[in-house]
Amino acid sequence: MNVRRLIPTAALAGAVALGATALTSCSGAGAVGGEDGKLGVTASFYPLQFVAEQIGKEHVKVDGLTKPGVEPHDLEITPKQTAQLGEADVVLYLKNLQPAVDKAVAQSGVKNVVDAATLTTLEAHGAEPGHGEEGHAHQEGDEHAGEHDGHDHAAGGTDPHVWLDPVKYAEIAKGVGAALEKADPGHAADYRKNTDELVGKLAALDTEFKDGLKNTASRTFITTHSAFGYLAERYGLDQEGISGVDPESEPSPARMKDLQAVAKKDNVTTVFFETLASDKTAKTLATDTGLKTDVLDPLEGITDTSQGADYFEVMRSNLKNLQKALGAK
Repeated sequence: MNVRRLIPTAALAGAVALGATALTSCSGAGAVGGEDGKLGVTASFYPLQFVAEQIGKEHVKVDGLTKPGVEPHDLEITPKQTAQLGEADVVLYLKNLQPAVDKAVAQSGVKNVVDAATLTTLEAHGAEPGHGEEGHAHQEGDEHAGEHDGHDHAAGGTDPHVWLDPVKYAEIAKGVGAALEKADPGHAADYRKNTDELVGKLAALDTEFKDGLKNTASRTFITTHSAFGYLAERYGLDQEGISGVDPESEPSPARMKDLQAVAKKDNVTTVFFETLASDKTAKTLATDTGLKTDVLDPLEGITDTSQGADYFEVMRSNLKNLQKALGAK
């Protein structure tokens, strides 16, 4: 499965409702701006890095912990990187997505931290009867919950892939904007303006998905990476994961047989894979069922092979690929 830091405690204490719960205080000092006078922001992986860049623009210097091409769940952090975390003015991360980041944040003495998981409502996208492993999550009581592929999910088996739902991503953007305002009040008006602009773009993207997926021949899509539970729920689709949380693992013969039946019953034409993971299982299923393959990007990072240069471009590529696969009218 493919998938990729935080704010002055006192200043952040009064953040708006969306941001307030995200602020946690850690001991230790953090730098107050870099030598160039910009607010130093460290983001754990691409979706948070993108939000910080879009809202902070010329007032911030954003560093990403997860470099392009690195699977976020598998990220390892060096002692040097942990020490550098403590120098950030603001750290943005998504708790329980990257265990190494959670540990580094706790050890670094970071003073100003925003957990994006507290800026919106996370949900469990568990398996439904006859639908295999929908979403990326496990239910409580699942002995494998939180153990797969570095996916240490929050209590209750919540799915972390909220950025793939433009509405929930907009909620995160509002919280990050509020945090930057509190961390750097001198540029609060700009952060507010940029936040409103980004939220507006996300609302437009939401409308594009709603309209583009309103009338389709099928509502079911099959993917190696079960990261699209929020997207499927938002637009009335049914996600079917081949291997559950780990796209590199071999699905059981029973699961492959189930998916062949689902493909036939639900008029599925395409098996999706992503560029950061192996397409082996997708191609195996496609060959066995006579289906096509295509890319559905979980947007955990942008690389030279991504179908777009940023979040919006890749999401629109995802929409186009879904429309083609589902037979949009």
